[in-house]
Amino acid sequence: MESKIEDLNKKLALAYLGGGEKRIEKQHANKKLTARERVLYLLDEGSFEEIGALVTHRTKDFGMDKQQFYGDGVVTGYGTISGRLIYVFAQDFTVFGGSLSETHAEKICKVMDLAVKVGAPIIGLNDSGGARIQEGVRSLGGYADIFYRNVQASGVIPQLSAIMGPCAGGAVYSPAMTDFTLMVQDTSYMFVTGPNVVKTVTNENVTSEELGGASAHSTKSGVAHITSTNDVECLEDIKKLLSYLPQNNTEKAKDFPFELADEVREELTKIIPDNANKPYDMHAVISGIIDADSFFEIHKDHAENIIVGFARLGGKSIGIVANQPMFLAGVLDVNSAKKAARFVRFCDAFNIPLLVLEDVPGFLPGTDQEWNGIIVHGAKLLYAFSEATVPRVTVITRKAYGGAYDVMNSKHIGADMNYAWPSAEIAVMGAKGAAEIIFKKEINAAADSEAKWKEKEAEYAELFANPYSAAERGFIDEVILPETTRRKLIKAFAMLEDKQVERPKRKHGNIPL
Repeated sequence: MESKIEDLNKKLALAYLGGGEKRIEKQHANKKLTARERVLYLLDEGSFEEIGALVTHRTKDFGMDKQQFYGDGVVTGYGTISGRLIYVFAQDFTVFGGSLSETHAEKICKVMDLAVKVGAPIIGLNDSGGARIQEGVRSLGGYADIFYRNVQASGVIPQLSAIMGPCAGGAVYSPAMTDFTLMVQDTSYMFVTGPNVVKTVTNENVTSEELGGASAHSTKSGVAHITSTNDVECLEDIKKLLSYLPQNNTEKAKDFPFELADEVREELTKIIPDNANKPYDMHAVISGIIDADSFFEIHKDHAENIIVGFARLGGKSIGIVANQPMFLAGVLDVNSAKKAARFVRFCDAFNIPLLVLEDVPGFLPGTDQEWNGIIVHGAKLLYAFSEATVPRVTVITRKAYGGAYDVMNSKHIGADMNYAWPSAEIAVMGAKGAAEIIFKKEINAAADSEAKWKEKEAEYAELFANPYSAAERGFIDEVILPETTRRKLIKAFAMLEDKQVERPKRKHGNIPL
């Protein structure tokens, strides 16, 4: 008995070798890390406490009883990141390809249950070949146990998934139900059916990277929220993302040290072009408003006509949703509406105030958009804002046209404070198109129809292409100078900090999925 225990202790000791965080970073910055190295790098040095290190699988079929490995292909436990309690699991591809067995799933479920009970984030480091086929339905049941817990934890604790290797078949649905999915360029991929099946069924020739690599999912599908160049950068991105989030839905994100100064930003006065049809980069507006270097963009390369991400304003965590005039003139379309709606709902679930920067000429027209459901997808964003009870502030920098004005956190759907710059244009549509419709007979009857059109366009613009009509009705709380925006927002969010909203009792709403 003593020799068996001694042998076990030696194996456990060897398992923990790999050094501290700094050593891992120097040696493996551009290489794939092992499961345990990932955990040790992610958590504060010396804080990791493993759970289930001695677990082995129960399968006796197909000679599996002769292949026993402690931990059964997944490292699970808890520790701290910047002193905050975190639960984590990391699949180990070196053990049965990281395949999920009944006991493998039980270990993951155990830490997920603990995370919900205690109220702390759960991080999954995925690197698995899928279900362990030697176990049949037992491994499939294990996946379902995890999926169920993903749903029960949703909106209760932050759930983060890092895809650091393969993730295929049913395994993809757990990350898909978590709050954020991170992928590593060139070394991770996700797909429901792999290239071989695709070739057989559809006769398409496609590589794993083309089908479900980080690039495909960060640009085309939107499955990946963040893409990192290597394992170390991915783990650093997780740490940074967590810094904007609370521990659970009953808390608020931690404030960072901040001392209030003058807060006037003169650079904001030079961003909006004189020509209303000329684009500008909304990132410049964001940078001019938030605390220095605090913006952490989500879904950066997907649906680039809208920007979403976290930032700090006066040391406090906020979520930002902003139209981007540099892409498609900042219009709302299917992908941008879905992207923004998901982000808004996350921020609302975890008490993160929302800032909306608006410059939107409307919804993207065309058969492609209509046939792909712009009506229902646009309604998702409308629903998400209308449902949100966190502090909500909007700044209209330039265009706010048509139904898109309503959707982008207008006063009419419950926004708390709505500001506009003097350059704002709030109307049903652009002055040129509006003049053509309203004054069609006069324009056609005029000797110089082009000159008459321009005259009527200027007349309409004088009446509606400004923020003052909306301000007169109370739809805009204040027309502010661009350079004062940061100061106004700091005060507005401070005023709204203790906002309370009671919703009608119901099981849940029926968001237009």
